[in-house]
Amino acid sequence: MKRRKFLKTTSLATAGIIAAPFILPTGRLFAKSGSQLAEHVVYVLFAGGVRQQESVLQRYLSDSQGLPFDGNIMLNILDGQQPGPNEKRVYGIDPPSGTPGSIPIPQILSQTLQAQGTLFPEVYFSKAGTGHYNGLTTVTSGSYGTNGLRNRPPYPTIYEYVRRHLGLPATKVWFVGNGIGNSTQLLNYSDHPDYGSDYGANFIAPSIIFGSQGDEHLRNAKVYHPEEELGPVYEMKEFLDAVYQARTGTLPGIRNTEEEKHDIKEFMRTMFQKKDAGQIALPPVADTGELQITGYACEVMKWFKPALTVINFNSIDGCHASFSGYLRAMHRCDHAVGHIWNFIQTQIPEMAGNTAIIVTPEHGRSLDPNPILDENDWRAFDHNSDHNARRMFNLMAGPGIQANLKVGSESNPTGDATDCIPTIAEILGIKNEVTGAGFLDSDARSLFDRI
Repeated sequence: MKRRKFLKTTSLATAGIIAAPFILPTGRLFAKSGSQLAEHVVYVLFAGGVRQQESVLQRYLSDSQGLPFDGNIMLNILDGQQPGPNEKRVYGIDPPSGTPGSIPIPQILSQTLQAQGTLFPEVYFSKAGTGHYNGLTTVTSGSYGTNGLRNRPPYPTIYEYVRRHLGLPATKVWFVGNGIGNSTQLLNYSDHPDYGSDYGANFIAPSIIFGSQGDEHLRNAKVYHPEEELGPVYEMKEFLDAVYQARTGTLPGIRNTEEEKHDIKEFMRTMFQKKDAGQIALPPVADTGELQITGYACEVMKWFKPALTVINFNSIDGCHASFSGYLRAMHRCDHAVGHIWNFIQTQIPEMAGNTAIIVTPEHGRSLDPNPILDENDWRAFDHNSDHNARRMFNLMAGPGIQANLKVGSESNPTGDATDCIPTIAEILGIKNEVTGAGFLDSDARSLFDRI
């Protein structure tokens, strides 16, 4: 192969790597044993460590700061009245003058996801420590992860289950990350020899790919001259290595079909054009990075119509140092979820009425505060694996899911952090295959079985 053709091929291939590192043609191994409730699942990791007190219990400032202000700040996800107009609101958008964040973001959904579906308000993270990577490994594999940063999950992830047992290419399974920190990009497949990279998901980090570095290295899928432009080639390699931390291990070979490579390249080209034109499907309020990411997640779903889309948020983790920022992040992530669900129903006809959504944190947050005070002199909170940091919630809505149902309570916990994986499998018709593989935690149950 001539060097010029090699570099051209390499340039296009690496452009595919950054958006979709593992796209492999595959055939079904088995016919699925169950009937599908929906052909598509959107799994939102409402991550960063969410306290029950400010989310499902709707205690706003009363539990954390000792102020007599209660109310619901997750207007699209949960039923309940928000804090009153005379109470100090800091979680919305800024007025022209006055208290920052005092204008709540208007609710997008006419009916909350809780009213549309089934809420498990008190679920337990029963094993392992409540660190973010352990938590994310747990809620994407259905098995408690203790492998630590810079290591892939030891047990198969939901991406691998879906691809292997539904016989899907990677263009039908996507993991949309909010960045490449904390080894997030290593969660798109496991190290398990029975599954692994052959069944991994496409990982996309929109803030990197469509940010300034992506503008520089990927925007035009440029063909570089082998003698005169080796510098940019190596710069692009360094960029891709940084995104996927290739130095920590060898990336498996890329075996894209020509059709798949072309589809991904056209998606990326179109996204750069839409970004320049201000046409990305952003939520009504898009004043933070995660709300920007939400727009690209919607674009991924509209273009590829995935069977499974997993979207990770983690700005809520700012609670370590700023309780006010934590409230703002929670309110905005709720806004993002409302936009995602509304976009599916109104802008993607192939997925409208045929998609289930599941929302869960990766773990909870500690009961007692740390010593840090924010700009409002409000106390901040860590997640130190106490009982409160193990409390979380699960919510699901969509076809075949009972509406307006609540299962369990603060005094009657029902469910485990691992439950969402067999639930997704049941919705997609592969529950028997996934449970029969034998890698789920012994406490994992489909949420349908918990009802």
